[in-house]
Amino acid sequence: MTASHAAPLPADIATLADYERHAAAHIDPATWAHIAQGTTHANRAAFGRWGLLPRPLAPIAQGSTARVLLGQRHDTPLLLAPVAYHRLVHPAGEIATAQAAAAMGATLVASTLSSVTLEDIAAATRAAAQELGLPVPPQWFQLYCQPDPDQTLALVRRAEDAGYGVLVVTVDAAIKRADFALPPGIVAANLVDPAVAAPAPHRAEAQAGPLVFGSALARQAPTWDTIAQLRQATSLPLVVKGLLHPDDARAAREAGAEGIVVSNHAGRVLDGVAPALPCLPAVRAAVGPNYPVLFDGGVRSGADALKAMALGADAVMVGLPQLHALAVGGVAGVAHMLHILRTEFALAMAQCGCTDAGRIGPGLVMPMIGG
Repeated sequence: MTASHAAPLPADIATLADYERHAAAHIDPATWAHIAQGTTHANRAAFGRWGLLPRPLAPIAQGSTARVLLGQRHDTPLLLAPVAYHRLVHPAGEIATAQAAAAMGATLVASTLSSVTLEDIAAATRAAAQELGLPVPPQWFQLYCQPDPDQTLALVRRAEDAGYGVLVVTVDAAIKRADFALPPGIVAANLVDPAVAAPAPHRAEAQAGPLVFGSALARQAPTWDTIAQLRQATSLPLVVKGLLHPDDARAAREAGAEGIVVSNHAGRVLDGVAPALPCLPAVRAAVGPNYPVLFDGGVRSGADALKAMALGADAVMVGLPQLHALAVGGVAGVAHMLHILRTEFALAMAQCGCTDAGRIGPGLVMPMIGG
């Protein structure tokens, strides 16, 4: 495996926030404005309303950060969330991210809107793991439903054939505004195949006819029937991403989904959307203790990950830090970012007297007064 970024990493990088600070100088200003939009600050502020409770005298000589999710073992419950168009920030794009994930034993959830095909991402992960003599980490694929169900099914079949083990269906971005034009040479690589049409545009434009309700865009948006049909169409475990309401969590379970991801899409879809973290306890209560619940919403440290798990998540996903680290350091940057996050998570577990990632619970956190 060859590093896709030859320059050494900046010596002052010690946290994921440091990668974000450096990334602005490596990314085109228009692209930076695009990836930074949303309510990330609201998601981040929500973590400050909870404090961890250290247990300094607990025995910690033995312990593990490993979790089993949907029948797959993960070295840590820290996954790389689906993020579109990695080639916006680095020429190797998702190939470099996949190589770093393989080196660190982390799961990359490949996006439908990746700038490299899902097949090439899967192959790069396997090749990097083989070269390093490491097990291939679990590989997941994120699905955006297409206007034609046959087009959606074609993506599912490609994911199955490429060896992905879990299908993550994002449901909260079917109707949104979009005003960012991809630079020349950057495409949705999975959608250029003639058998798969490009997704319907989400741009809001002045036109005759319905603006939202009754429009073609609204008619194409996925529904619970879509989830039930996907459940019947594939044997892969199905995870529904983009839920905040406990009733929707219950409905996903009843529709046959094997898990959900609590996420507000970084606030990029709905102005004023609730931060994701406060929604976790009610969602967990709605689906019970044994149903897989993942979280994606502003995690920037191992302490954040521990708080999210204490509030009900079985695992967390990390999104934008991938792009920050990729822009700054390519393969080495993403691997280093993952190393920072995993080290922080293990240290936070140890300091809270927790030696089993499967036993993280609400007793590890308390609400901050005035938070």
